[in-house]
Amino acid sequence: MNVRSFPEGNKNCYTLRPEGGKGNKYLIRARFMYGNYDSNNHLPKFKLYLGTDEWVTVNIEDASAYIREEIIHVPTTDDIYVCLVNIGGGTPFISTLELRPLNNSIYDQSEQGSLLLFNRWDFCKPENALHRPDDVFDHIWNLSAWSNEWDTLEAAYEISSLSHSEYKLPMSVMMDAVIPVDISEPWNFSLDLDDDPSQNLYIYMHFAEVQKLREGDIREFTVSLNEDDSWGGGEPVIPNYMVSNTLHHPSAVSGSTTNELSFALKKTNRSTLPPLINAMEVYKIKDFAQSSTKQGDVLAVKNIRSAYRLTRHWQGDPCLPLDFPWDGLQCSYSSDSPTIISLDLSYNNLTGTVPEFFADLPLLMVLNLTGNQLTGSVPQTIMEMFKDKDRTLSLGANPNLCPSVSCQGKEKKKKNRFLVPVLIAILTVTVILVLITALAMIIRKFKRRETKATTIETVSERPKEGSLKSGNSEFTFSDVASITNNFSRTIGRGEFGQVYLGTLADGTQVAVKMRSESSMQGPKALRAEVKLLTRVHHKNLVRLIGYCNDGTNIALVYEYMSNGNLQQKLSGRAAADVLNWKQRLQIAVDAAHGLEYLHNGCKPPIVHRDMKSSNTLLTETLEAKIADFGMSRDLESGALLSTDPVGTPGYLDPEYQLTGNLNKKSDVYSFGIVLLELITGQPAIKNPGSIHIVGWVSPMIERGDIQSIVDPRLQGDFHTNSAWKALEIALACVALTGMQRPDMSHVLADLKECLEIEMASRRTQSVSHSIGSGNFLEDSPLTLGTQSAPRAT
Repeated sequence: MNVRSFPEGNKNCYTLRPEGGKGNKYLIRARFMYGNYDSNNHLPKFKLYLGTDEWVTVNIEDASAYIREEIIHVPTTDDIYVCLVNIGGGTPFISTLELRPLNNSIYDQSEQGSLLLFNRWDFCKPENALHRPDDVFDHIWNLSAWSNEWDTLEAAYEISSLSHSEYKLPMSVMMDAVIPVDISEPWNFSLDLDDDPSQNLYIYMHFAEVQKLREGDIREFTVSLNEDDSWGGGEPVIPNYMVSNTLHHPSAVSGSTTNELSFALKKTNRSTLPPLINAMEVYKIKDFAQSSTKQGDVLAVKNIRSAYRLTRHWQGDPCLPLDFPWDGLQCSYSSDSPTIISLDLSYNNLTGTVPEFFADLPLLMVLNLTGNQLTGSVPQTIMEMFKDKDRTLSLGANPNLCPSVSCQGKEKKKKNRFLVPVLIAILTVTVILVLITALAMIIRKFKRRETKATTIETVSERPKEGSLKSGNSEFTFSDVASITNNFSRTIGRGEFGQVYLGTLADGTQVAVKMRSESSMQGPKALRAEVKLLTRVHHKNLVRLIGYCNDGTNIALVYEYMSNGNLQQKLSGRAAADVLNWKQRLQIAVDAAHGLEYLHNGCKPPIVHRDMKSSNTLLTETLEAKIADFGMSRDLESGALLSTDPVGTPGYLDPEYQLTGNLNKKSDVYSFGIVLLELITGQPAIKNPGSIHIVGWVSPMIERGDIQSIVDPRLQGDFHTNSAWKALEIALACVALTGMQRPDMSHVLADLKECLEIEMASRRTQSVSHSIGSGNFLEDSPLTLGTQSAPRAT
């Protein structure tokens, strides 16, 4: 019921990276439901590519119906690209994308190619059109194939042996079977080939005896296709009692000249019982003949993209499909695998040095770096490469670039002279501003205590001020007491008050925040948080389930986060509490997703104003969600908003503290501090001495000592390039002024690259740069929420 749409660019790709890598079988499933999510009421049509070849044309003909496309595929590369291609028929979109590993020993075929799902049937009396049983491979089974000439058989009890075959068929599918009503007649089934009799199909029939046969009874039958008894080997089928077995023919079948395939299960002369069948799967062969771009070239150009942080629309295979190569690339298609022969990066505001990655493109004939801000010297390997008169290297309009190694030493000294003063300035200003922040917070604290009685009086006099009606559950105080078992288990405490563990009537665990009389946060903060959380919904924001506000008792009921908050997790000293580097990066990506949604996905944008590690909560699977929105504010029309600065010392934006001008970059600063906590394992302010984390890390940055910067509890188990990149992102976020800080969308994109580098390192166990496309997925499904109608995300 959510969609991700792609209005920009002709080709947008997801990169799937299963742990099993290339050469193994996977089920890939994509689903689409338009539902007029964009209010344009225009049914789109676009193409779906798998790797370098077209998978299928997605043609939405009914806004309320959904399309499901499945394929069994053996990739030839570790990265599997799933791309949506705009063909001028409307904006491409996708609702879900799933990747499932399969056993390599199943779904045998004699032809090259992948298997497109034609249909999959669970033969039993249908109660609904589709069902998704407890299937190891997460197949979706169709129940709609039914004939009045069939009858059903059901097993008397469940038995696990039904799932013991290589196909691991679900018990719920194999416990039912169909037989002909007239037991003396064959069981017949026909496939309509959709006016394409030439398509090649692979058929897999699944059988299991579900009745305990009496002495003397025999169930034995043959399977014929279009009256040819040789299909499936020609041998009779004798189903085993409560054990699944699968029959398939090694070669594909087609309708030849007819648009229909007819199967018949006929009992043999000695059989006393009619034939039966439990389930059947049919797949079409799809030949993905096009080879991908030479993998050495792919890795080189991805490293170039990473080094320059290019924002170009570079996704999927660099050279393919033919109509959609990466912008600025020219490829040669003269061999089986395309190769990159020309790369134009002119006038892209590129900064930094010229990396040696360009030399990893052996057939590169043209390299255009004109009109950038490149510095240092051109590596000798690249100069040697372009000595050939047939090759062209363009370096003009780069005033600080030297085409030799003679500039290298000079550039290094210049960089060091610049870096040290900058770090000293950051340290000095940060320490001063932390002290100012702490003093301001203390002053405000005493002022609020003086006005506390007045605030409570106002609430009791005007309990109905600010409607909280929202569709969320409104609890009474007795409800809250019942949910928490009379507040018997405390799981935390914040500025609002105590937090209790509760259980709803359906067994769902919740966290209940009860406002205490001494709380600095009054009913106004409650109303702000409830109103905000009832209009914003994102998987990385803690979900509000309900609230209680009877004028005396105030409570908020949230989803329960079983792993507590990030601050607690980072401060835990037990070995089991130590987050590994990948987990830390994933938590950073999750939190960045939540902030990016508040900043750029909400209209008007929302600033959290109290982003910190203790407000970053963790689920059982360590998925991070942002919490505590009592201080959050809207930014009307993107204008700067002047407010009394609020927040937590150590996380509070120095510029916001001094000027009172609130904007999205204040949250970016706070996020940068959280990211430094994730990297170092240190708190925002270290005691004794009240050393701010930026000041603590600065001397080690000067020394280039990444091993001392990263949390020592990791014992060096992280990719160095990934750690340096994460540190660069954090330092960019904590720049002294908002103008110098990146937007959260850029922070999110860079953190995803950090995670990709770490993932690639863990897969290959080698030190290398490995960058995926702009949309990166591991071998887990896209988890989408349930809404009343599709919406764009």
